[in-house]
Amino acid sequence: MMDSISVTPLHGGTWDGMHTLPLLLQPAGGPATLEQAGGALRELAARHLEQAGGLLLRGFGVTGVADFRAFAASFGDELLSYEFGSTPRSKVEQGVYTSTEYPAHQTIPQHNEQAYTRQWPMRIWFYCQTAAPAGGETPIADSREVYRRISPRIRQRFIDKGLMYVRNYGNGLDVPWQQVFNTSERAAVEAYCRSQHITWEWKDDDELRTRQVCQAIATHPRTGDTVWFNQAHLFHISALEAAVRDNLLAVVDEEDLPRNVYYGDGSPIEDGLLDEIRAAYDSVTVRFPWQAGDVLMLDNMLATHGRAPFSGPRKVVVAMAQGHGA
Repeated sequence: MMDSISVTPLHGGTWDGMHTLPLLLQPAGGPATLEQAGGALRELAARHLEQAGGLLLRGFGVTGVADFRAFAASFGDELLSYEFGSTPRSKVEQGVYTSTEYPAHQTIPQHNEQAYTRQWPMRIWFYCQTAAPAGGETPIADSREVYRRISPRIRQRFIDKGLMYVRNYGNGLDVPWQQVFNTSERAAVEAYCRSQHITWEWKDDDELRTRQVCQAIATHPRTGDTVWFNQAHLFHISALEAAVRDNLLAVVDEEDLPRNVYYGDGSPIEDGLLDEIRAAYDSVTVRFPWQAGDVLMLDNMLATHGRAPFSGPRKVVVAMAQGHGA
């Protein structure tokens, strides 16, 4: 069956084992379903995913969420629940969630899933059930190349200092803590925070603030690759449009912003450094239009993802597996 699946770089050229994101896998000998090709696809993923960073499966007749969930689960790892999330998602079925529920006009910058904490999934799948008629791509980028393109000066500064993520939940500005922690029990929240080295502070009106010091870079546990692995450029207040930032600061103090990030010692991160980091992401980001039925499989440490603005209907769902901790 493997001989009947073509493996080529999405944007042309010859696959030579170098970093080429993503690789496109398609039936080469006529139509094939995931059920027919599943074993071969798993073998090809084992062979190529940790070199390329991402695989785009196209033309395998994925017709719904149940097909997608079964395929993701077929790799043998339990599908993860969305714990300690930073953005709104809805559960579609066990182990499958909507992609981030941000307004259609907004761009979601490149990021590794849950790189703002000390535990994350190694595998993430996206399934396009409905492709937007305009926009709505899920751009991706190679985290190894992002690391290489960030100046050594900035890399070392982030490595030496680490990063402190500060989050304030609810208050009509962000996801409520009950949704983030999947509980309404304060004791359960505190137990989770304690286990993850997160400090917490209960504020007035049943509101919560957390702080967690996390990594700036990481080493892939199997490939040994060094990757840029954080969400400083996304959490930092400078990521907001100027008008949005000004409106927020007119309502709350900086310490009460829904989310922000500092160096690990609590000192502010310079805006200019974050602009350089965003430019590094932009320089290696790859875009492709979704087709209904596509499945995108990423190694979450080797590849980042985001979302382009869109118009019209769009349905992309997500599954994650292989929890890993720093």
